[in-house]
Amino acid sequence: MANTSPDRQPSSWTFLTHHARVLLEIARDPQARLRDIASAIGITERAAQGIVSDLHEAGYLTRSKVGRRNNYTINADRHFRYPTEADVPIGVLLDIFTRHQHTGRSSTEY
Repeated sequence: MANTSPDRQPSSWTFLTHHARVLLEIARDPQARLRDIASAIGITERAAQGIVSDLHEAGYLTRSKVGRRNNYTINADRHFRYPTEADVPIGVLLDIFTRHQHTGRSSTEY
């Protein structure tokens, strides 16, 4: 039974990790600045930079320079890391959260 005491603070857990949220921000805007990604998620720019590096090193995204900005390309065929979801490509998650965008592009264009 759940504790409904008025003194109990609500839990701060979320369904998505910061890594997933960074990936989703990049899927929404492949030219997003680290500053904008961090602000959208509520983390520091340094944390966003570390997460982008993690995702890049693990093969989930690639970076290329366009002028002074980075352009990110997501490898949507790469699979989740956790064993129970290891047979599912991350494109499924991206599709769920970017499907209803009003950008005029298909949800499969990462």
